[in-house]
Amino acid sequence: MRKKLALAITGVAAAFALAACGSSEPTADASATLDPANPTVIKVGASPVPQADILNFIDENLAKEAGIDLDVIEIDDYVTPNTGLSDGSLDANYFQTEAYLATEMKEKGYEFAHGAGVHVEPMTVFSKQFKDAKDVAEGTKVLLNNDPVNQIRGMRVLEEAGLLQNLSDDDSLLTVNGNADKNPLNLEITDANAEQVVQYYKSDDSIGLAVINGNYIVQANLNKDEMLAQESGENNPNANFLTWRDGEETAAVAKLEELLHSDEVRDYIEKTWTDGSVIAAF
Repeated sequence: MRKKLALAITGVAAAFALAACGSSEPTADASATLDPANPTVIKVGASPVPQADILNFIDENLAKEAGIDLDVIEIDDYVTPNTGLSDGSLDANYFQTEAYLATEMKEKGYEFAHGAGVHVEPMTVFSKQFKDAKDVAEGTKVLLNNDPVNQIRGMRVLEEAGLLQNLSDDDSLLTVNGNADKNPLNLEITDANAEQVVQYYKSDDSIGLAVINGNYIVQANLNKDEMLAQESGENNPNANFLTWRDGEETAAVAKLEELLHSDEVRDYIEKTWTDGSVIAAF
C-alpha cells in the first residue's frame, strides 16, 4: 500500500564542517525475514522532488514483491529529516549528500550510516536578466544557499562560469564580497535558506542570478530558458543517498537500498527527468 504524509517545515540555518560518515554498506541481509504477504513498513523522510517521487515509484512498482511497504514522509527542509531519523520517528531518510551528512554528524552528534549514491541534482544558475555568463554586469545581485556546504558548491558553479575565481573550500559570501581577486565583477552576493532561494528568485526582480538546488528547480517548474550555467553531473561527489541509524541496518532497509540501485529505478530517473535536472549516480 502506498502511504504518504506531507509536512510543512520551516528551514533552520546551521554551521557546517566536514567529518567522516558511517558505513556505506548495509550489513543486514536484504532477503532475510521479508515476507511479500506481510510486508515490513519502512517510514522514510524525503524531499518531495525527486526523492519522494523515486520512493513512491518503488512503493508502487517494486516494494510489495520485495516484502516492504514504504511510508513516504515528504519534508521540505534540510533539517527535519535528520532530527526525525535521530529521534526514531523515521526509519531512514533520503535527501542529503555526503558532505552535508558529515557536517550534520559532526555538529549534532548523529550516529548515522548511509548507502551508495542514487542520483545527483546539479546546482544551476538561473537568470531573468542575462542570457550568457559573459553578459553579466558588474555589481549584479546574486542569491546563494546559506548553508556553507551548498554555498561553496554554488560558488564553484559561478567559478566554472567565469564569474568568480581563485576560490578555496573555506570561502563564503563573507570572504568573496568586496574581494577583487575572487570577485572581479564585484557581484553583490546574498544568501537565504535553500527552500527560499527559488521563491525569492521568482518574486524579486532585483536578483540578477540565483544558484538553485536541483530538487527545488523541478518542484518550482522553473523556465529552462533562464538557465545560465549548470554543475556537471560527471564524477559529481554530491549524490543523494539513503541514510539510516548506524548499527540498525535492518533487512527492510537493506532491501530498500538494493531497490534504489535497481535497473528499474535507473530507467525511471532517465525517463522522468530528461532535462538533466536529475541524473542517476549508479
